[in-house]
Amino acid sequence: MPDMHIRTALPEDDDALARLDRATWSTLHAVQPRPQPPYEPFFNDRFGPRDHLVAEVDGRIIGYVKLGYPTPLLANAHVRQIQGFVVAEEARGRGIGRRLIRAAMDEARRQRALRITLRVLGHNIPARGLYEAEGFVVEGVLPGEFLLDGAYVDDVLMGRPL
Repeated sequence: MPDMHIRTALPEDDDALARLDRATWSTLHAVQPRPQPPYEPFFNDRFGPRDHLVAEVDGRIIGYVKLGYPTPLLANAHVRQIQGFVVAEEARGRGIGRRLIRAAMDEARRQRALRITLRVLGHNIPARGLYEAEGFVVEGVLPGEFLLDGAYVDDVLMGRPL
């Protein structure tokens, strides 16, 4: 794969990120229904470009990670949460996801966070393996939290210190 770099998203990345999100939609990781036209913009009032790191190869976005606060409460402002994570199908298995997760942890540290958390569906074995390899541990499970494709799926809470 040609050189890949990670950068903060820009406003003009909206369309590319929205297309990537739609192309990678799956009940393996999504709890919302498949997006249908007319499509919403990728960025919104709650999450803008500054909340996303993108992986780019030759000017093409091939992945992103969304980093935010788990709640608006000051009492846990020391925690950041990965609230979105996608790698293009054709780019998987090449370490891009790992680099994005590490970049998110670096950014959280830069923001002076002490912990980072995420939620992952119990049946998403590839993502869970990646998170565990990067030091995340299971901190809680909400059994059967989501009904996806006719099956009840656990919501797994993971975290790690920074």
